[in-house]
Amino acid sequence: MTRPIRVLVIDDSAHSRHSLSAMLDASPGIEVVARAGDGDEGLRQVFACSPDVITLDLDMPKVDGFTFLRILMARRPTPVIVVSSYARKENVFRALELGALDFLAKPAAPLSAELAGELVAKVRLVARLRMVSLADRLRDRPVVAATPAPPAEPSPEPVPLRRLVVIGASTGGPPAVQLILGALDGRMPMAALVAQHMPPKFTGAFAERLDRATSFEVREAQSGDRIRPGLVLVAPGAMQTTVLAASDGLRVVVEPPGPSDRFVPSIDHLFETAAAAFGAGVIAVVLTGMAGDGARGARAVAQAGGAIIVEAAETALISGMPDEVIRTGVPCDIVPLPAIAPAILRRL
Repeated sequence: MTRPIRVLVIDDSAHSRHSLSAMLDASPGIEVVARAGDGDEGLRQVFACSPDVITLDLDMPKVDGFTFLRILMARRPTPVIVVSSYARKENVFRALELGALDFLAKPAAPLSAELAGELVAKVRLVARLRMVSLADRLRDRPVVAATPAPPAEPSPEPVPLRRLVVIGASTGGPPAVQLILGALDGRMPMAALVAQHMPPKFTGAFAERLDRATSFEVREAQSGDRIRPGLVLVAPGAMQTTVLAASDGLRVVVEPPGPSDRFVPSIDHLFETAAAAFGAGVIAVVLTGMAGDGARGARAVAQAGGAIIVEAAETALISGMPDEVIRTGVPCDIVPLPAIAPAILRRL
């Protein structure tokens, strides 16, 4: 008989602890083995119960979620899913950089059946993962140093767009995307579009974090945005982002998904429309994530003469998406995360 997935629930709200525990205990093959109201108690339960997965609130008394993550990842790395309110979107990305694997948006309203299904699916997923922290993904490998660009002098001649980098990522993606863009110079003749599987309301905060952490101008995409060198647009959650060729260059259209769209934002859709609009000028980058999105779009980029770069399994938190691209047989560079920025530079 298969041993159930053992879960530790950490939340300073007794109601949330009870609700999350009930959701998990109601699912076959999952058992909540302990609960804690703060990070200090949570650490004691980690060593007492050895859970397979931890759900973690961030804003707690005594020892908060960030301190908990630092200690946990140093002493006993364990898969962590952050359960955070919409009001604390920025904190989620700090937690992912500290080693959390995924997150769940906790609404202000009572926890719903839809949330329960998402929580159970994430617990089952991360329980199967090997723990790969961002530090592990970078260890002993060269990284292009990020050099923030100084303010550019006004130029009468606009820099032409030579390459459009389209990046697709899912679980484990946000720190990887930040690392890649942070290692590139925002003054280069390239623009980038990012499709990161993420709920609505979080993609804007992700764009703001990238804007502060890189030398690019980064913002959440809006319909009509013109794609230009030095600009990175993040596809909004719950919407599909399309690249179109216009009379003045490339622009994006952001619109609701169709009834048959499985992934929103869709990496395949972004890649396919970028390939149709910009052809051989596209560089497609496929990062960590479960299979199902990205391979079809990568094939379209290759058929249009563009380049494909996929994250190697040795650094991908989940290698499903990169592996699926490789199985299509399209020509691609397969490189570990720290080597992706240099691979993009070679294409430039």
